[in-house]
Order: sequence, then structure tokens, then C-alpha cells
Amino acid sequence: MRVFILAGEVSGDLLGGALMSGLKQLCPDISFEGIGGAAMQAQGLTSRFPMEELSVMGLAEVLPKYFHLKRRIAETAQAVIDMQPDVLITIDSPDFSLRVAKLVKAGSDIRTVHYVAPSVWAWRAGRAAKMAKVIDHVLALLPFEPPYMTAEGMDCDFVGHPIAAKPVARDKDVADMRARLGLDDAPYLLVLPGSRRSEVARLAPIFGLALHQIAKTHPDLRFVLPVATPVTDLINESVANWPVRVTLVSASDDPDGNMKLAAFKGAKAALAASGTVSLELAASDTPMVIAYTFNWLTLQIMKRMIRIDTVTLVNLVSETRSVPECLGADCTPDQIAAAMTEVMANPTAQHEAMRLTMERLGRGAEDPGLRAARAVLARLPGSVDG
Repeated sequence: MRVFILAGEVSGDLLGGALMSGLKQLCPDISFEGIGGAAMQAQGLTSRFPMEELSVMGLAEVLPKYFHLKRRIAETAQAVIDMQPDVLITIDSPDFSLRVAKLVKAGSDIRTVHYVAPSVWAWRAGRAAKMAKVIDHVLALLPFEPPYMTAEGMDCDFVGHPIAAKPVARDKDVADMRARLGLDDAPYLLVLPGSRRSEVARLAPIFGLALHQIAKTHPDLRFVLPVATPVTDLINESVANWPVRVTLVSASDDPDGNMKLAAFKGAKAALAASGTVSLELAASDTPMVIAYTFNWLTLQIMKRMIRIDTVTLVNLVSETRSVPECLGADCTPDQIAAAMTEVMANPTAQHEAMRLTMERLGRGAEDPGLRAARAVLARLPGSVDG
């Protein structure tokens, strides 16, 4: 069996590596070509060019590289057509992946699989219909996504979310982390203002003032902030201006991520930017408040396009609204501090919602990479189940 597989960023590379591992277990004579990073290369892929060329976000960043990316799209699509694989698997990065799939479909009848369903349940519902023109089969990370894809004529399988399969820190790990950071037995709040410079720039001043208010009513509470590598300098600058003392966990001091895992597990609660971090917190059973704001123009556009009443995945997957959100105009120090005080006093509902979320995302079930591999093979033409 021959597979062309491509990913355009680190998260997709991790999914791709797990999927390749699963495919190799189920189909030992398989071969791969494509584009990927360290995780996919560890499974035997020789990337046609560095995946980092595709890891570009934002209009200002894309424009200078537009023609180069366009050439890479055409080059990649032609490589797929020349190879004539049994299946093309594209992973996330829709701006690149779906353009490649479109060209491949225009020049061949190669089966196409896309891993990670677009969030049409949240906004831009028309993306599913557009995607159905070039994608045959979708691998979904969230249990409620398949109906949105099948309604447009695509096959779709929920294969589990990788966060549900990740290890959770042990009590010993938490104790070691506390000793290393000098926290002793003090309760601490985890602070997670994001991993992108734009969101950290917007949220850091608000978070700092919110923590100041929380500290007034909880004087024994400490604050711990794991720092994402891309925003290290910005976090250092921001925290220096905060009216509370914060303990930073830098990526350079935590290369394997174990201290971060332990910090998630040991926290009394967390103040976090919106995103998949809510699932990481749920995996560690850490109650949270989600806070986020956008620039004015983005906020106006989002108000008109949003299709859901919550942006937090724990709320969506558990079908509750247990995690409080301070979004847009409500992302203020006063509202964040009030929400956090309530969460710390009454965390029971969140604990149940987080447990249910992890169960529904596949905790305790077969590894998502292996589930994804089974789904790909089962729906190939000529397979027993296809």
C-alpha cells in the first residue's frame, strides 16, 4: 500500500506521526511519501521539503510568501498525481491541504482523506460543502462533528482526540515540580495567556490586573505561568509590569514538558485563553475560567458569523456550560476575578463536565492514531468494510 501524507504545522505533524504508526501496525508493507516534521519523519517519512515552510499564520505573514506557497501547492499536487498512491491524506492546515486536494482531484481520481474536521459547527458553515468537492473522507477529533460532514456527502469517522490519550502527571511529579519551583504546599493558580504574540499582547495586561484582584481576596494563592517558546520575550516583559509576582516555567527549563504537565495537574484552578488548552486542563481535571478578546474588527465579524453560544470545547463536548467565559467586552479584570472566585469556591460541576469530556473524547479507548488508521483502511475501495 502506498500513501501520500502531508502536514503543515507541529500539531498536524504529531497527528500524522501517530496515524503513520497505526497504519504500519495494520499494514506492515505500507510506504509513505509526503511532507511532515519530526514526528512523521520518525515514522520513516522523507519530507519533500521542510514542513516549516508551510507553518505561516496571518495575512501579513502569508503575503510575502504567497507565490512561493502557491508553487509548493502545485509541486505537491503534481507529486501526488505522479505517485498515484492508494490514498492522499492531508492533515489540518486547510489553506494548503485543501488546495493540494483540489488540484489532485482535478487531475486524477485518487482518494482523499482529511484529518481534522473544520469547525463548521462554530462558524462558516459553507466550508463543509466546499470541502466535499475535493475530500472523500474526514477523520474527526470531536464526537459531534461527523453529522456536519456526512450531511455534505463525505464519509466521516470520529477517531478520538489525542489529548485524551496523553499521560497525566502523577502525584510524585507534582511534588517534584512544587519543590523545584519553591511552591511548597501553597495553592496556586495556573495562568495561560496564550502562545501567539497577538493574543498575549491583548490578554497579558488584562490578566495581570485580574490576578491582582484575585490576590487581594486570596492572599495565600500563588501564580504559575508555563511559557510557550514563541512568546518568551513578550511574557517576560508583560509579567515584569504585573502587580503580582508570578513563577514562570520556561520551555528551556522544561524540554520534555513534564513540569508543565505537573503544573496543570497540581493547580487549584486556571485562567486561560480560549483554545484547545481547555482540553489539556480537563485532562488534568483542573477547573478553569476562559478569557479572550479580539481586535475590534475581528470581534464585529465574529459576532455576525458565530453559530454557538460558547467557544470552550469542554462546554461543547460535555453539553454543559460549566466553564465560565469572559469574552470580548466581558474580558475585564473585574469579571474575570469574579468568575475565578466562584470557580474556586464551587468546582464540582466542572469536575463532572471535564470527566465526561475526556470520556467522550476517547479516554481509555484505543489510541487515536490506531483508530484513525483503521478508519482510513476500512473505507478504502476494495476493503472488507469499505
